[in-house]
Amino acid sequence: MDKATLDREFSDLYRAHLKDVYSYAYYRVGNHHDAEDLTEQTFLQAYRHFERAVAESDGRPLRPWLIRIAHNLAANLYRDRSRKPQTPIDDTQHLRTVHTTEDLVEGRDELARILEGVQQLPDDRREALIMRFALGMDNREIARAMGRTDGATKVLIHRAIKQLEQIVQTQGAAA
Repeated sequence: MDKATLDREFSDLYRAHLKDVYSYAYYRVGNHHDAEDLTEQTFLQAYRHFERAVAESDGRPLRPWLIRIAHNLAANLYRDRSRKPQTPIDDTQHLRTVHTTEDLVEGRDELARILEGVQQLPDDRREALIMRFALGMDNREIARAMGRTDGATKVLIHRAIKQLEQIVQTQGAAA
């Protein structure tokens, strides 16, 4: 494949999957700055291996491959940070609008419990739920991204949902 064709095809891949890779990164790392860095690193690494990935894909979509790269880079980020702890800066983002309706408050509280519950899940279950519900990936794509069989992925997602339901119920009862 010549350089111009390679660049054009990679640009198409980038445009098609930038939002998904960024969304995955954001749900994984929890802040925009790190998500942007992770997204950039994902596409830089993908570009380096793009020609080989296309040849090996046999026409299958490359989104799971990109998410796998982002997953590995996020794992490296966490591993590196655990070796050299950083002092977190206080979250400076505050709600600018005060919501007075009880429904909004209850919905926000439930969402907070769910997001907190997702963070309590084991890594593989958290990853599978992010891919499924935040990115809308199907089980086959998730299986490819995680290096698992379709059946194992289906079981993983089912168990993750059940565990998350238990966590949220327990938090709701304690609140």
